[in-house]
Amino acid sequence: MHRIVADLLIPGDGEPIQNGVVVLDGQVISYAGPAAAAPDTPGATVHRAAAVLPGLWDCHGHLTGSRTFDLAREVQEPIALRAARAVGDLRAALNAGVTSVREVGGLGIYLARAVAEGMADGPAIYPAGAILSTTGGHADLHSYRLTWVEQFSASDGTLRLADGIPECMRAVREQLRAGARVIKVCASGGVLSEVDHPVHQQFTAEELRAIVEVAGMADRVVAAHCHGKPGILAALEAGCRTIEHGSYLDEECCDAMRESGAILVPTRTIIEDMLAHLDEVPPYAAAKLTALADQHSRALSAAIKRGVTVAMGTDIALSGSDLPDSWGQNGSELVHLVAHGMTPLGAIAAATATAPLTLGPQAPRSGRLEAGYDADVITVDADPLADISVLADPAHVTAVWTGGRQVKGADTAQA
Repeated sequence: MHRIVADLLIPGDGEPIQNGVVVLDGQVISYAGPAAAAPDTPGATVHRAAAVLPGLWDCHGHLTGSRTFDLAREVQEPIALRAARAVGDLRAALNAGVTSVREVGGLGIYLARAVAEGMADGPAIYPAGAILSTTGGHADLHSYRLTWVEQFSASDGTLRLADGIPECMRAVREQLRAGARVIKVCASGGVLSEVDHPVHQQFTAEELRAIVEVAGMADRVVAAHCHGKPGILAALEAGCRTIEHGSYLDEECCDAMRESGAILVPTRTIIEDMLAHLDEVPPYAAAKLTALADQHSRALSAAIKRGVTVAMGTDIALSGSDLPDSWGQNGSELVHLVAHGMTPLGAIAAATATAPLTLGPQAPRSGRLEAGYDADVITVDADPLADISVLADPAHVTAVWTGGRQVKGADTAQA
C-alpha cells in the first residue's frame, strides 16, 4: 500500500484540494481527498510531494521506433529494430508521467502485449493496429510502386490500404482480430505524405459509415485523422468519436463537434516541433506544414473558445531524446493547450479525466484520483497550476505509479 501526501491534489475532474492524500491499495485507488478525512494506513509506504495528479494520457502517439520524419525511409528498416527502439520509448513515456497511450498506428498492437505480460515497462497501450488509408491517401507510401505498398499493407501491420465498402469492413475486422482497441482512419490528406492535399476528403461518407458500423459492433470507436473541413464533417456525420488535428475547423465544425459529442485531439506538439526543425522534414512536408500551421493554431484557439471537448495528444513518433517530436516530451502539449486559451486545470483535465473518453466503450477507469479508479498516479515537485511547463519536463515528475506499481521515484518512508 502507498500513501501519497501532497500540498496540492489535482483530481483530474473537479477543483484541486489543498493538503491532499491519495491511497493506493494494489491496482486501484482506495482514497483520494483531504488529509483531514484520510483513513489510517498502518504499514503503508509514505510519499510526500508538492502535487499529486492522475497519470497523463497521450491520446495520439505512434510507437514506430523511427528516427526520421521521412515515412519512406522509416519502412526501409527492419520491424524488429524499430520495435527494440520503441521499448526505450515506453520508458521515456513513463519518466514523463505518461501512464496511458492511445496509440493510433504503429507497433503498439505488439508492444501492448509485451507491457501486459510484464516483459517491458511502459504505459498501458490502447492500440489501433494499422492505419486505414485509401489508395493514394495519407497513409499510403507514394514514392513506392503500388504493388509493393499493397504487399506491405497486407503483411506489415502498420498501414492498411482499403477502397470500397467491403474492403473497408474487412480492414476493420483485421484490426479487431489483431487486438485493436480503437480504429484509426485517414479521413483527409496529411502533411508527412507526399502526394495528397491536407484539405481533401479521402474515404467517402459511405466508407466511413461502414468503418464506424463495424467498429461499433465490437464496442470500438473510430479516430479520424482530419485536417480539412470536408473530411471533418464527413467523419462527424459517420459517427467518428475523435477528430485528430482539426486544422481547418471553423465555427460550423466546432458546433457539429459539440452536438455530436466528438472529441478534438489537436496534436499541436508535432506542428511546433517540425516548425522548429524544418531542415529535418522532407521538402514536400515542410511546404504543407508551413501552409497550415497558422490555420491550425487559429482552429485550436477557436475550438477551445467554443467549448469543444479536447483531449491531449501529441503525434509524437520518433525514438531518442536527441530528436524533436520524440517520446518523453509528451507534456509539452499541455503548454500548447494553455497557450491557445485553456486554463492549466483544463489542460490537465484534457490529459487525464477527459482522455479515456477517446476510447468510448473501451475506456478504462482511469484519469481520475477517485476511489475505485486505476492506480495510475504521478507526483511532481512544483505546482503545475501555477506553471504548466512543470509537466513538460520529466525532471519535475518525481514519482510514477502504473496499475499501483511504482515505476519511477524512490524517495519513500515507512508510516
